[in-house]
Amino acid sequence: MINQNLTIPVGGSQMGAYLARPEEGSGAHPAVIVLQEVFGVNSEVKRITDLVASAGYVGLAINYYHRTHPNLNEPYTDEGLKHGFEAAANVTKESLRADVSAAIDWLTAQNFVKKGKVATWGFCYGGTVAFVTATLPELSGAVCFYGGSIASPMASGEPEALVDAAKIACPLLLAFGGKDAYITRDLIDRIERTLKAEGKDARVQVYPDVGHAFFRHGSAEAIAGHKGTSDESMAETVADAWNLVQTFFKRVLH
Repeated sequence: MINQNLTIPVGGSQMGAYLARPEEGSGAHPAVIVLQEVFGVNSEVKRITDLVASAGYVGLAINYYHRTHPNLNEPYTDEGLKHGFEAAANVTKESLRADVSAAIDWLTAQNFVKKGKVATWGFCYGGTVAFVTATLPELSGAVCFYGGSIASPMASGEPEALVDAAKIACPLLLAFGGKDAYITRDLIDRIERTLKAEGKDARVQVYPDVGHAFFRHGSAEAIAGHKGTSDESMAETVADAWNLVQTFFKRVLH
């Protein structure tokens, strides 16, 4: 696997990114843009990007805080969450679409990327970003893991991402925890109803026994959100979610 840090120009700014991809000489591969949680491009985001590369894709994690907080890397604490949302308040739907478009353009220009085969996978705030940017026609698919502002106002104060559901231009996979204190079942149901009413190609998967951030490794928030859930059940949920994602990518990227 090849790993490197790089920058991508976006409207006069330089967007930091982390790249993980299969070895040289393995040909061109579909690509997945990994969309960070509110905390920044940290070791967990890089773990996910490496996981994507291990499955045979080009993984690219982008830092959409580059305009105001280019070095943000907050811990999984209440204070880290506060600082993360302060950074996210400066990010708009327009800037997010510009950043993902720039990432698509950069990937498309690389000889190790299969042309026209780019998807996204976002987590928490990044799950919302995956939904917001699924309106881009260049994307082949979008995976939204527990996106908190899909059915709630954006950190910027803009309306929830769901208001743009009619403009979704690619298949969606959405995953949530049934015990998520941030994204309640009524919000999940409203997301599912809206996408169905708009005739979108979308699967909504709810794991009833886990809370928010169930895919994240080793954070206090994730552990606290899954009280009463056995380690075995958690492992089964994570494995099932990863299988679901891989099946989705095979459908939209091959």
